[in-house]
Amino acid sequence: MGTLLSEPLTHLIMRADGVDQEGLMTVLNAMAEKLKNSKGKRALPRDTDPSRIDRTKFRRGIGIILLNSRNEIFVGRRSDMKGNAWQLPQGGIDARETPRRAALRELKEEIGTDRVAIIAESKDWFYYDLPPAIAKKAWGGRWKGQRQKWFVMRLAGPESEIDVATAHPEFDRWRWVALRRLPALAVSFKRQLYLSLVGEFGGLVGGKP
Repeated sequence: MGTLLSEPLTHLIMRADGVDQEGLMTVLNAMAEKLKNSKGKRALPRDTDPSRIDRTKFRRGIGIILLNSRNEIFVGRRSDMKGNAWQLPQGGIDARETPRRAALRELKEEIGTDRVAIIAESKDWFYYDLPPAIAKKAWGGRWKGQRQKWFVMRLAGPESEIDVATAHPEFDRWRWVALRRLPALAVSFKRQLYLSLVGEFGGLVGGKP
């Protein structure tokens, strides 16, 4: 347990959910006891076991972790949702379009610029489910969620080129935030996705430019 509590991702989860060390130890001990007594095999998280997923039920898309020179991350506030629904730029992949090309196109459409340097691409696809009520309305109810390729990019032009008042605005506000704040800002159904992104890209994003 001590080794687990020393992991950076564990501390990130604790900060995001407001869990103190004593509370986390209680949860971990309960989980360990449950697994010890379980006769079946533990199911793996969706984004780490893609072989168990029916891909036809998930819309193909991309997501972007956009960095500035201080290694802060761009987040935008959704213009079509009530409250402070902040997220990273993302979007669908058109027919005969590569994930990389889709990422650059979506970035231009959502924040007004695609002057970036691509630093990294996710090894695999990340999956997340939409809440049923949203999935029923989104995309004509065709998909239950999304599977996405994610890219880390660095802004190559001046910040003044960022303009979220595009032809079809996705965001009404934007700002730069530290990596550790991402999970806390995410809507509930994307929190695990953002934690998974931190797990893959945390070392890269957390370092110096």
